[in-house]
Amino acid sequence: MANVKELMSLEGRVSVVTGGATGLGLQMATGLAEAGSNIVICSRKLENCEQAAHEIEKTGVRALAVACDVTRPDQVEAMKEATLKKFGRVDVLVNNAGRAWAAPPEDTPLERWQQVFDLNITAPFLCAQALGRAMIRKKSGKIINIASIAGLVGRNPRAYNSIAYGASKGALVNFTRDLAVKWAQHNIQVNCICPGFFVTPLNRKLYEKNKENIDREIPLGRTGGPDDLKGMAVLLASDASNFITGAIIPVDGGAVAW
Repeated sequence: MANVKELMSLEGRVSVVTGGATGLGLQMATGLAEAGSNIVICSRKLENCEQAAHEIEKTGVRALAVACDVTRPDQVEAMKEATLKKFGRVDVLVNNAGRAWAAPPEDTPLERWQQVFDLNITAPFLCAQALGRAMIRKKSGKIINIASIAGLVGRNPRAYNSIAYGASKGALVNFTRDLAVKWAQHNIQVNCICPGFFVTPLNRKLYEKNKENIDREIPLGRTGGPDDLKGMAVLLASDASNFITGAIIPVDGGAVAW
């Protein structure tokens, strides 16, 4: 019987975090590294990935920076090969890269709708497919999809008005459930974190404009902080979650509880 420190340890493991150079991705990548995992940071801008990897290596693990547009199958395959070349394995995939487009439904351009879906649901499929093949070969793996509470409920348009974002995150929620069922036979656990509102460089202006409406919808009375996703990411990446799969877990200050 393992003790809880052993169950939560990620020592020697390899975690890939898409969109991991900034924001919530960097927070989770840092948490995984603090638990002992080596980290692969990928996003479109290599310079940002390299800067994040340098900071993560200060925790004592190894890190790899990879420029990757995760909507392109060839680049996802190249990212997988770079990961296996450096580390020889992949244990955890965090599908974090995402985007939104704010506009009323009647004014949302089809091009923007498609771009949001390409990154928020097609890219997680491509990454899970590519890295999942390596996990299937070794009969173990953890896939953590980062959706949103916007994928669980309709949102107040005075605070949030991005139907493409909510619809794509809802698709990611059920992608999680179905992939969990399909790959349980390979001992791969697939789970989904649904963050509430966390202030990041991408949404800071939205928050400043709608602070009163956003804060009012959170029972804890505050937005997510710089450590609030770390623990959940480590739990779902570790052996402590070996009997958890297909779970959809809000980390939202209670926002979907009322």
